[in-house]
Amino acid sequence: MKTKKRDRLEIIFDVLKVISLNPRISPTPLSRKCNLTSAQFANYFEELINKEFIEILEVKKKKKIVLTQKGINFLNEFNKIVGILEDFDIW
Repeated sequence: MKTKKRDRLEIIFDVLKVISLNPRISPTPLSRKCNLTSAQFANYFEELINKEFIEILEVKKKKKIVLTQKGINFLNEFNKIVGILEDFDIW
């Protein structure tokens, strides 16, 4: 069986979900858990910062990534959409 390539929204959802499950995660573990190349991660990371879904905190001179309220809201709403799609066996 051929696996489906993730689309942009699925990747954004995955990144936000990983951050929500791992508060204050560092960039490198985040990119690994999301299974993204460095270039892919950099693009999505920049987009999520620009959209104000995530922010970077400096904790003991290390970068930590957290969800903003806007990111939490997006994740919650997207979860609702996925639930509806799953109910109709579309997702």
